Amino acid sequence: MPDDLIKIIAAVRSEEEFRQALKTPVGSIFLLYGSLFKLASMVKAAKSHGKKFFVHIDLVEGLGRDAVGIQYLSRIGTDGIISTRGNLLNIAKELGLKTVQRVFILDSRSIESALESIHSVKPDMVEVMPGLLPKVITRFCDRVDMPVIAGGLIESKEEVDSAIKAGASYISTTRPYLWDYEGNPDSD
Repeated sequence: MPDDLIKIIAAVRSEEEFRQALKTPVGSIFLLYGSLFKLASMVKAAKSHGKKFFVHIDLVEGLGRDAVGIQYLSRIGTDGIISTRGNLLNIAKELGLKTVQRVFILDSRSIESALESIHSVKPDMVEVMPGLLPKVITRFCDRVDMPVIAGGLIESKEEVDSAIKAGASYISTTRPYLWDYEGNPDSD
């Protein structure tokens, strides 16, 4: 992830959102939609705007969820992938791509299962969803040695601040009105 002050990651689900994210100060874009045919031009556009570009491999149409699909992403200049699947993250790591392991927390057992998987896969970052659970974010931050991204259902500056205060390194959000927010975790 970039070392800039902006802790917000633009998670985009449409071409319009992608174009909007390019104009914001975010350092990274998480692509949560699309098709194989547009990926190369999107990577080029993101790079020309100084953005890191991550593809959620489970959500892009036409992109094989296998080594060949990940090799393609590497060849077109993608910075990294997002996935819930450890085997895909391991392939991406072998190709030198950054990896974001996305985990969904439903109950206390899902926390333990997610932590076991994270310790096995050793991604570069982990995205905890939903990101509205400061107590859970803190538990992850205390038990993993990589940046934690809080994602999902974050819709206000107060929720961003709460997640950062709980220890999240970054916030992934589909809300364009938050993409230029730098955060103020000291506010109460």
